Amino acid sequence: MKNISIWKDIKKEKNYPKLCENKKVDVLIIGGGITGISTLYHLNNSKLKVMLVEQNEIGISTTGNSTGKLTYLQNDLIDKIRKHVGDETASKYVNSQIDAIDMIKRTIEKENIDCDLQKVDSYIYTNKKEEIKYLEELREFLKKDNIDSVESSIDFVKSEYSFKVKNTYIMHPIKFLYGLLKNNKYPIYENTSIKRIEKENDHFLCYTDSHMIETNWVIIASHYPFFNLPFLMPIKSSIEKSYLSASINSHKPTSLISYSKPFISIRTYNNYLIYLSNTQNSSTKSDKLNFESLTKKLNDINLKPDYLWTNTDIMTSDGLPYIGSLKQQFLIGTGYNTWGLTNGFLAGKILSDIVLGKANEYPFFNPNRWNLSHISGGFNAIFKNLGGYINGITSNSDEIRYDNINGIKVATYKEDENEYPVTRTCPHMGCKLIFNEIEKTWDCPCHGSKFRKDGKVLTSPANKDINVNIDKNSSNNI
Repeated sequence: MKNISIWKDIKKEKNYPKLCENKKVDVLIIGGGITGISTLYHLNNSKLKVMLVEQNEIGISTTGNSTGKLTYLQNDLIDKIRKHVGDETASKYVNSQIDAIDMIKRTIEKENIDCDLQKVDSYIYTNKKEEIKYLEELREFLKKDNIDSVESSIDFVKSEYSFKVKNTYIMHPIKFLYGLLKNNKYPIYENTSIKRIEKENDHFLCYTDSHMIETNWVIIASHYPFFNLPFLMPIKSSIEKSYLSASINSHKPTSLISYSKPFISIRTYNNYLIYLSNTQNSSTKSDKLNFESLTKKLNDINLKPDYLWTNTDIMTSDGLPYIGSLKQQFLIGTGYNTWGLTNGFLAGKILSDIVLGKANEYPFFNPNRWNLSHISGGFNAIFKNLGGYINGITSNSDEIRYDNINGIKVATYKEDENEYPVTRTCPHMGCKLIFNEIEKTWDCPCHGSKFRKDGKVLTSPANKDINVNIDKNSSNNI
């Protein structure tokens, strides 16, 4: 069994250098996942000087941990949008997802990208009798947009009611990213973390540890932005964590998802079944217990995990993503509510259009929007972040040795003869990190930052490592 995403278990196509000098460009893209790479792709034919930086490796974060689905049948998200901002906007959102799927399909054909794209029907189901009426109402809502659906039974899970739609797909997300970069003409720098951004007159100064990038445009495509103002990300969103597996299983291509929590999401990939479950706020139960729960569900359908991994997603208060201008020439794409492939690719098109001065068809994604859901959601987010902070303080692992070294609290994981000492404090906002005993990573329960066992930061909003250098002769066990 491997404790990584099945999508990452492939040979990397290309290594990119680390930035080692100052640069001056027209557009700086920060983040090498679906949003950043899509933006780079859509700017590829422009005459602008464009550059992308990624604090780790291309596709290693959320994109590489996703289920790889392309569907507009997105659990209860459509009904959430209907509730908070109305049917008209919800209808526009559904059509934006259909547009994104069509754009991705046409791009794959145009660029001849081998990403194991398969056309499948998408199913949504409920095992709760009281939710049947919601699915029936959802079908009626989709019908108003001329989207046909068919009531149909499903395999693997018990259901009280289910229906399916056509023209949806499954694919290999990292292979898709590699394909988008096949004809890229712009420089990309991996292992290059932006530590701070300053505005100077009509341009921005973006600093790494030792170099500076001067740019006219900044595009933040780093999943969870590392800054707090003016966007107030911690109170405009919350973090959800999901637990995934891939198990060898021969089954016809399929894609299905439950309507409400606890979410179950299933798809096939070659001779594997991808199974997602236990989606919940990141501040709740331990990773070990959630992986045990996932394994039990697999056992119930006579499967065992060949791969196990987690993914984190940013959930917005009203269900819509944040895509567009935060302020002049400072853009953002984030908050995809677990549907990052469609929204991330669409964000790349929207953000590149803004840079190129083209019309934007999706003003309802405006990241500066405020509505009643953000006010109530803000209190909820604060409560969840507090819960995550408390969970971090109270969580300990039997695999970790805890020491007080020269007044510094140090947590050390030992593997074979190697020791990996780190500080448990997340450099983003000071939450205490929790050791993920399956993936062997340090995870932040507040805002979703993730670090390798040796302390190297893997995912934002943190942009600093947590490894420490210690004198082994000066420790006191605590």
